[in-house]
Amino acid sequence: MNSTAHVDEEVHGKLLDIDLHGKLSRADYARIAPETERLIRQYGKIRILVTMHDFHGWDAGALWEDIKWNARHFNHIERLAIVGEKTWHKWMTGFCRPFTSAEVRYFTLDQRHANGSTNSTTVIR
Repeated sequence: MNSTAHVDEEVHGKLLDIDLHGKLSRADYARIAPETERLIRQYGKIRILVTMHDFHGWDAGALWEDIKWNARHFNHIERLAIVGEKTWHKWMTGFCRPFTSAEVRYFTLDQRHANGSTNSTTVIR
């Protein structure tokens, strides 16, 4: 597991499971981006599960890093699942679609943990 003040990251094969909390900074992004780059080199296309729990967005530097990363990896994401707890988290799913060729889906925290399941591969399939 790779962690920063606002990000917890786990890898399960070609699935990157990211938990975002607090406000993401450029420094946080700089620490997690190398793992995504490594997975893309290894698998070509990867799946990403982003869980936003008590997440308050990005600062300007992190948002800029995210935009640049998305432009570079438009075709490298096979599936993207966003799990959130607020209306704007669901809105993020629609916002992401033009920036990726991936299948993008939104789930509530309750849906992710339905039946006691915390298995990330169940959500991203």
